[in-house]
Amino acid sequence: MLRSCTAALRTLRALRGRREGASPAARDPVLARRWFSTEKVIPKDHALPNPSWSKDLRLLFDQFMKKCEDGSWERLPSYKNSKLVKEQLSQAQLFTRGYEDGLGFEYVIFYNDDEKRTVCLFQGGPYLQGVPGFLHGGAIATMIDATVGMCAAIPGGIVMTANLNINFKRPIPLCSVVVINSQLDKIEGRKLFLSCNVRSVDEKILYSEATGLFIKLDTEKSLT
Repeated sequence: MLRSCTAALRTLRALRGRREGASPAARDPVLARRWFSTEKVIPKDHALPNPSWSKDLRLLFDQFMKKCEDGSWERLPSYKNSKLVKEQLSQAQLFTRGYEDGLGFEYVIFYNDDEKRTVCLFQGGPYLQGVPGFLHGGAIATMIDATVGMCAAIPGGIVMTANLNINFKRPIPLCSVVVINSQLDKIEGRKLFLSCNVRSVDEKILYSEATGLFIKLDTEKSLT
């Protein structure tokens, strides 16, 4: 699995219907309004509570926001689109933000710089079902990749997944909340080694364990 470079770079900077022949504005009413409006468009930060968030997710969010007050933890913003993509990819958006609120990936990631840790609070919506009543394994793998990848990207810059090894211990009930913990274990040159586990809100149930290897990219070289 490949980590989205443009999405990672956007977060790092925060820390530090197509019709042929039609203009972009004609194809996209929202874009048209932006072109002819004098108001500054503020992108939506999807890592903030919305009405679809469960009580458990909101409670965990509040607890971690409390931890952010002393500067030990930081909430990472998350946006659907990136200004860094090329013009021909203007319709591209972050995979995990492609669903309407509550239907797919609802999550927020917090980062602790001293401990080199990320914690993702994740609620999987009904469109992520695998076996009836449970989250699809690919959905939790996606969120593990996103959480571990962010843990690697903050100290490493632009990174891509080289290896992601996941052991699924128990199925995750659909629409439940889990906590994804990721830790940077070591850095060897351009290689970043990380570990991860997925647990229930009360930490009593271990759903998955994973290890990952990410490679820091040379931004001066082509990725193709």
